[in-house]
Amino acid sequence: MVLIQEKIGDGLKTGSLTPDQSQMYLTTLKGIRTDAEALRGKTLYEEKWKGVHGRLDALGAEIDREAARAPKGDEQRTGDRMLGLQRKIDDGRASGRLRPKEGKEFQARLDSIRVDHSRMIEGGRYPTSEERAEIVRRMDSLERDLAAR
Repeated sequence: MVLIQEKIGDGLKTGSLTPDQSQMYLTTLKGIRTDAEALRGKTLYEEKWKGVHGRLDALGAEIDREAARAPKGDEQRTGDRMLGLQRKIDDGRASGRLRPKEGKEFQARLDSIRVDHSRMIEGGRYPTSEERAEIVRRMDSLERDLAAR
């Protein structure tokens, strides 16, 4: 139970689990803990304990699956960076710093980066270092061009 509680805490710290998911898993763990405490000290058939252990194993496996589905650190940073670039484009358009044609061109570049990145991570695949470097290079270029405006 302690290991599962640590997995939940680690998932929350790393962002691989949302606060809602963490709370749901902690609630499930609390229910299992309550059932286990009710069985302690009683003479029981092994099947009762197997049920508790099976529920713990299933919960641990579910947490592992969910954490594996979450964006990895690099992917999370890439997504955050794309959001930042989108804000800069939107701010430039709203403030008039970017002419309409420039705004469209910057938006098209960012959309192209997003599409390529999405294709790379499709189906839970983790991009190669070369693919990640290309996306970063393109975002760097877009960011420099935006800063020059």
